[in-house]
Amino acid sequence: MIDKVLQSRYLLSLQQISFAAGFVLVILSLILLCNGCVLNNQSKTQVRVLCAGSLMVPFNELEKTFETLHPDIDILTEGHGSIQVIRHVTELHEETDIMAVADHSLIPMMMYINKIPETNDNYTDWYIKFATNTLGIAYTTTSRYANEIDDKNWYEILSRPDIKLGIADARLDACGYRVLMLLSLAESYYNNENIFEEVLGTFNPALEVTDDGGIATILIPEILRPESDRIVLRGSSIRMLALLESGDIDYAFEYLSVSQQHQLNFLNLPQEINMGSNNYLELYKQVTCKLDFHRFSSVQPEFTGQPIIYGITIPQNAPHPDAAQSYLAFLLGPEGQQILANANQPVMQPVADNPTNLSIGLQALVEKQ
Repeated sequence: MIDKVLQSRYLLSLQQISFAAGFVLVILSLILLCNGCVLNNQSKTQVRVLCAGSLMVPFNELEKTFETLHPDIDILTEGHGSIQVIRHVTELHEETDIMAVADHSLIPMMMYINKIPETNDNYTDWYIKFATNTLGIAYTTTSRYANEIDDKNWYEILSRPDIKLGIADARLDACGYRVLMLLSLAESYYNNENIFEEVLGTFNPALEVTDDGGIATILIPEILRPESDRIVLRGSSIRMLALLESGDIDYAFEYLSVSQQHQLNFLNLPQEINMGSNNYLELYKQVTCKLDFHRFSSVQPEFTGQPIIYGITIPQNAPHPDAAQSYLAFLLGPEGQQILANANQPVMQPVADNPTNLSIGLQALVEKQ
């Protein structure tokens, strides 16, 4: 009997040892597999792309296709408010390969003057206009008064006390200061000088609006704090999407492309105020926004109303300039342009402001400004 018990215990010990050995082999295999994945990723050239949040959907599609064509390159796409995109590079000094913003004028304003640390080089000396958009109002079928709102009464509905309205932070995002411009232009278009304040309410400190010979100037303070909880402020326009879908806000000022990409209802506003038509350039120019504080190291941004045009560039200190050139050439080429269009991002004939500063390959893809 004792021999049988010992034999049984011996067999059980062998089974336990065998199981433990098998478990260790599985763990080692997983470790080796993960190490292989890490080594594989590390062997690729990682190209960092910072873009306006409104470009995230088309740029994610660009990333997938480009990586398929270039398996040795790993595109890392990040979306932020357009002003924040540039500050990542010029003030936080983060190395970036591609920068794309929703307002092309930000690039010369904030990158042509600022110098790369310990050098005498500007962050860039060229950019390319490559896409357009239209500003309007996004909402859902469950938004309050969704069945009533139209292009004649929208400002009255957005002023109602039970409405929650989302806007992007004008200190960080081009969509934010464009909303302020749109509301200022709306006062003239609808012959109602109260639209700006009735829609937005008051801020503490105040959003100061002055008029000088028919040119409105909006001073944006360093602290942007709505006094009413009707107004919900976020760092970029795309951060409103989840709030719309959850019902935490009823309406948000958004770009047409973003609304289409996320299947939202969209109220088209008159071209005279929606910043989407070259036919009304002189009208848009009747309003200016100024960031009235010293957050920025060497510039005080001032934005004059103009049609919405996106800009893209490669910083002079990009860590992977050759790969960045390949990515940008793909974006501007027929396949890249089709990807943008398929993602509801309006495109335009690419135009460079300083084409002689571009590589020969990129010069062939753009028009001179």
